[in-house]
This record gives sequence, structure tokens and C-alpha cells, in this order.
Amino acid sequence: MGISDKIAEIEAEMARTQKNKATEHHLGSLKAKLAKYRAMLIEQANESVGGKGEGFEVTKAGDARVVMIGFPSVGKSTLLSKLTKTESTAASYEFTTLTCIPGVLEFDGARIQLLDLPGIIEGAAQGKGRGKQVIAVARTADLILMMLDASKGEKQKELLTKELDACGIRLNSQPPSIYFKVKKGGGLSFNSTCKLTKVDERMVRMILHEYKIHHAEVLFRADCSPEELIDVIVGNRVYSPCLYCYNKIDLVSLEECDRLARLPHSIVASSALKLNFDYLLDRIWAYLSLLRIYTKKKGDAPDFSEALILRGNGTVRDACNALHRTLADQTRSALVWGVSTKHDPQRVGLTHQLADEDVIQITKK
Repeated sequence: MGISDKIAEIEAEMARTQKNKATEHHLGSLKAKLAKYRAMLIEQANESVGGKGEGFEVTKAGDARVVMIGFPSVGKSTLLSKLTKTESTAASYEFTTLTCIPGVLEFDGARIQLLDLPGIIEGAAQGKGRGKQVIAVARTADLILMMLDASKGEKQKELLTKELDACGIRLNSQPPSIYFKVKKGGGLSFNSTCKLTKVDERMVRMILHEYKIHHAEVLFRADCSPEELIDVIVGNRVYSPCLYCYNKIDLVSLEECDRLARLPHSIVASSALKLNFDYLLDRIWAYLSLLRIYTKKKGDAPDFSEALILRGNGTVRDACNALHRTLADQTRSALVWGVSTKHDPQRVGLTHQLADEDVIQITKK
């Protein structure tokens, strides 16, 4: 029996098993087996398409990376051509784009790398249509821009989310608050800081047994599910923000457009008619959580012509490293103007967390 047959058999058993207190441990064990077989299937697909085949990966450049992923003919190439100076071939037939095409989106002083990936099909997680290479690039993204056809509703969204989830990409979610450490002996040490309603010690033991782990320390800091525990055990999951862009809104009614725009993490646009592009760029900037930091020399006015671009939790040390890799070691303190300070200016240390559009003046030792 092949791996695909085993997966289908487990899924069928899960579908016919009633969910209640008597079967929850059995279902937890089945979920662990299913996750293990899916990982084996993905590795098998990687080996079959590996070797001398051409990959889609491009060098990471700019301040952040945004990956457009979606089914064929949803407007990814058109959007790339309209937002950047890169010309990506767009046509009325499917699979126009056959490789990864990078572009640079310049917005608010930041250079954002925008990648146009080939359209994927259902079953991409198992390697169909070179879907594994496409999804592998998505794992390196700072933001996933899921391009959807507004005329097809939310069906595409459900299918794409399922494919990404099967490859270990969790959209718009945080890593589970579970501490897990494998030990050399001593058995299982299980504890929790809150009331657990989805798992218990017996289920945790059964799941760990599927992965041949008999000595470990497990601490639940939140009421997590068995699937989240499996994610922590496997340890290769990627938690990425995702913005759902419903394209081709000029083909749907105003009522449907309004409904799609009110869905969580969603935005509506039209690549062909350049509709709602300004709001789309604002949402991309917000989801990337980038900071613009301006520098100032002693006795001079701040330089607002060019900003340092930092990640959301950027500190003074990060700003020094962005200027020069040895500057942080030579810095004694810094004067900061902006919303991150209690008064202007405030003398701070290297660990001070900066806010968007702060002005910084560095004092060397």
C-alpha cells in the first residue's frame, strides 16, 4: 500500500468516526499519523522533482518580500506589471507564467520585492503542476498575497488555504503557545498553565508515541488543539501573514463586491482597470509592519529624503546595524524624536524600540 493510499484510508476513517469524548484520543492519534504520512509524501515529491530541474527561487532583495500565489488566470501578471516596472506576460489563456518573475515595488521609501509565481492547481502540495516549487518560494515570503477571482467567490480561497496548510504554511496565525523539548530520559513531563479542553495527558502521550518520542517535556500555556501540538513537534511550520485580494471586481455585482471587501484580511481590486490600488498598497504596508526611521546629524536638520527601513519590532541596535555592521558596538546612546519617546528628544540605549517615522541621532563612545 502506497503513502497516498494510507492517507486516503486514514482520512476515510476520520470521516466515519464520530467526534465525542470516547473517540477523541483515537482521532488525535489518527491526526498524528496523517501529518507524518503527508510529510513523507512531500519528501517523496521533492525527490521526484529534484536533481537537474529548474527551480523558481530568486535572490531575496529589498526590504521585504511579497509573494503572489493563486490559480491560473486570476490577474497576478497584470498586477505585477501595473505595480512595478517589470513586464510580465499576460494573456487570456491559463499558465501564461511558467517561472518566477520578480519585480520591485517602491512605496513610502521602501523597496519591496514582489514575486509573480506560476499558477498552481489542486493537488499542488503533492507536487502536481510543479506546485511544490511554487509553494517552497511562498515559505520564504514576508507576506503572501493570495490572488483570487472575485467571480468565483471563496471556493478558490478554501482550496489554496488547504494546499498551503498541507505544506506547513499557516496563514494569519501565531505559533502555538506550547513549550516542547525532547529529553534523553525521565519519561514524559506534562503540565499546563491553563485549563485544557481539547487535549489531555493521554492524548499527548499517544501523539508523541506516533513520532517515537517517549521522553519529553511538554508545557501548554494556552488551550491548544492536537493539530497545534503536532505543528510544534514537527517544528518546520511557517506562520505567515496573508492578504486575500479578490481581483476582477468589475465582473461582479456591487453587493457581492461589498460582501467580499468586508471579509477578514480581504481586499477587492481590479488589475485591468487599476481599481483600489492605493488601498491595496496601504494594506500591504500595514501587513508587512515596516518602520521608516530618519537619521539626523548633530546640529543639522533631520534628513527626510531617505529612510532606514526596519521590521516591526526594530530597535536602536537594528537601526545602527542598518547603517553599518560595526556601528552598534561603537554607539554609546542615541537621541530619539517621535511617538516612541516620552519627551522630545529622549536619550535612549540600544534596546529602545522605535516607532514609524522616528528621528534618531546616534552618539558614539
